[in-house]
Amino acid sequence: MLATLIPFFDKDMKVSAYSLFSQKENYLLNPELQGSAVLNGSGRVNGLEIIHNIGIDTLSPDTKVFLPVGPINIFSDIESQSEDIKDRLVLLCDNSIANTADYRKRLKQLRDNGYKLAIFKLPVAEFENYRDILKLMHYIILDCKKVDVFKAKLYFADQYPRLKLCVGNIERQEMFEALKKDKAFQIFEGKFYRIPVTKGVTKIEPLKVNYLELMNTVNDEDYELTQAADIIGRDTALVLSLLEMVNRTAVNSKITSIRHAAAILGQKELKKWINTVITKELCADRPNEITRLSLLRAKFAESLAPAFGLTLKASELFLMGLFSVLDIILNVPLEEALVRVNVSKDISEALIHHKGELAEVYDFMNAYENADWQEVCRWLIVKNVSIDTIYEAYTDSMCWYRDMFF
Repeated sequence: MLATLIPFFDKDMKVSAYSLFSQKENYLLNPELQGSAVLNGSGRVNGLEIIHNIGIDTLSPDTKVFLPVGPINIFSDIESQSEDIKDRLVLLCDNSIANTADYRKRLKQLRDNGYKLAIFKLPVAEFENYRDILKLMHYIILDCKKVDVFKAKLYFADQYPRLKLCVGNIERQEMFEALKKDKAFQIFEGKFYRIPVTKGVTKIEPLKVNYLELMNTVNDEDYELTQAADIIGRDTALVLSLLEMVNRTAVNSKITSIRHAAAILGQKELKKWINTVITKELCADRPNEITRLSLLRAKFAESLAPAFGLTLKASELFLMGLFSVLDIILNVPLEEALVRVNVSKDISEALIHHKGELAEVYDFMNAYENADWQEVCRWLIVKNVSIDTIYEAYTDSMCWYRDMFF
C-alpha cells in the first residue's frame, strides 16, 4: 500500500486535520487493476491500517483525520474497524457516492453513530443535485483552482449555514492570507506553507545563533567532540536533553561532565542527535507541522536509502530530509540557510538544484507527500522496488517520530 497524510491548517497555521490518501497497488505495473480499483478492498476502508499501525496520537493533538470512503466500502463495517478512533475521524466522500436512497440511508446511519462526514470533488454544477447529501455533511472541501470559493461561500451560507467550509489546493501564501480574513472559511490545505523563501533576511535571535554554531561545528567532516560539548553547555535545555538521551543509552554510566556525556554517545550519534534536536528547537516559532515534516522527512529519507542503492549515504539522506525546510525555519533563502549549517555539497545540490544521487530520494519524497501516486509508481518501476518496501519505510518513519515524542 501507498499512504500519506496531508495536513489541513486553521487561520493561525496550526494543524487542525489531516487527509489520508492511499493506493493499494502499482497501477503502472498492473494497469488491469485500475478499472476495478473501486472494488479493491471493499470489505475495509483503505488507510485505516496505517492509522492503527502508527497510532493516532502520532498526529498533532486534537486533530481530525479525513478518511476517504468509496461507493463500495462505505457499506463495509466501518463501525467495528474504527470504533476506538471514530471521534477523530471524518469520513470523506466524493461524487462517486450518488444521491440515492441507499447512500443517504447509510450516510445518515454513520452520522447517527457519531461519525463526522465531509464531501469533496463536487463540481459546482452538482451542488443542487446533491442537496439531500449536503444536508448530511459536516464539512465540504472546495478546490480553489476549480471553484470560485468566494462565490461558493455565499451559496453555502444561505443554503447550509452549519456546513463548515474548507479550502483546498492553495498554492500561494497570498491566497491563504486573503482567505483567512474571511470568517466563512475555517480549514485550509495546500502547498503554500512549503513555498521556499526567495527574498528578505530575518535577523536571527541569539539562541538561534548558538544553535547554528553548533550545527556548523558538528557538520564538519571531522569535528571535535569537546568543542561541540562546550557549545551545548551554553544552553540548559540542550544539556538536559543530552543527559536524558545518554541516560537512555548508557544506563549504568555515571556522567561526570557534558564532555563525558558527549563521548558516551560518540561522534556519529552526537551529530545525529544535535541536528535532530536543534531542528526541533528552531521550529519552535513556526507552524507545528514544519517540525513534524522536517523530522519525518529525515527518517523517511534515511529509511529509503537501501531501496535507492544509497545505504552508505543514509546519514546524509537523514540530514537532507531534516534540512529540506530549513529556509522556512530560519526565514531566509534555502541556499543561505544551508551555508549556515555547513552541509555537504551533495545535500545542497539535491535541495537547491535537484541534482546528484541524493536528489532522487528528495524528488521521490516530494511526490509521495503530495500523493502523486503515478510518479511514485514510476519511480518504483525504475528502481525495481516493491510497494511494501516503501510502505514499510514510511510507517517506520512515523513510528520513529511517535516513539521520539510521545
